[in-house]
Amino acid sequence: MALHLLAAGHSVVLNTRTKGRAEALLAKGATWADSPADAARDAEVIFICVPDTPDVEAVLLGGDGVIGGAKSGAIVVDHSTISPAATREMAQKLRERNITLLDAPISGGDVGAKNATLAIMVGGDASAFAKVEPLLRLMGKTITHCGDSGTGQLTKLVNQILVTVTNLATCEALTFAKKNGLDLAKTITALAGGAAGSWQWANLGPRMVKGDFAPGFMIDLQQKDLRLVMEAARDSGSPILAASLVHQLFTSAQAAGGGKEGTQALFKVLQKLASA
Repeated sequence: MALHLLAAGHSVVLNTRTKGRAEALLAKGATWADSPADAARDAEVIFICVPDTPDVEAVLLGGDGVIGGAKSGAIVVDHSTISPAATREMAQKLRERNITLLDAPISGGDVGAKNATLAIMVGGDASAFAKVEPLLRLMGKTITHCGDSGTGQLTKLVNQILVTVTNLATCEALTFAKKNGLDLAKTITALAGGAAGSWQWANLGPRMVKGDFAPGFMIDLQQKDLRLVMEAARDSGSPILAASLVHQLFTSAQAAGGGKEGTQALFKVLQKLASA
């Protein structure tokens, strides 16, 4: 995502917890900063993408966090998937320093990031969104302002319900097909263009069939997102029966040592249940 900004001619100052992961960016002209505060010091727009709520809190509000370096009027765009409630709290703390926080979680995985085809759902101030939208369009294809602070995160949780339940449906359907002697590759082709087709069926299905469980998106991270879904569902009184089942099945995958595998490894759990 940062490479797309560089390619468009923007100056990028960056900080990561593992400097080695920044080598490709530094080789293309990005500047290294020793802390989030240093990275934010002269920036008009500050992008964050880290795994979980405590990570965002540390990057934004920690001792060497963005809040200590960002100038008045800066806009922070958080691409992480984190708690909507915590997002609103952090937005308020930054607002007191005249810094605007936009929650802008992404969907599309590593392929979407590399190809600039991400879906980006944004919550927060509409005027700040208008300022950063041209930058977001360098990284994504579907850019939507969803509403006030936290709505981007809530929309991403809707996405995760759809993604995880459809992933389970793909695993279940392919397990059924295998148990009944069908050619799995032909089955995927036969159904991909019809009403049963989905991104998971067309993209993860073939990987399941080949036994390719390398992560595009890890089970451990998917479980983090489902935990956020559970919390938000509890707070809003929303029934999430299917997502809860997927959460339990992913827990089985983690218990079997598959937490670092891609989410398509859910197929192995269904295979074991079916003795297939």
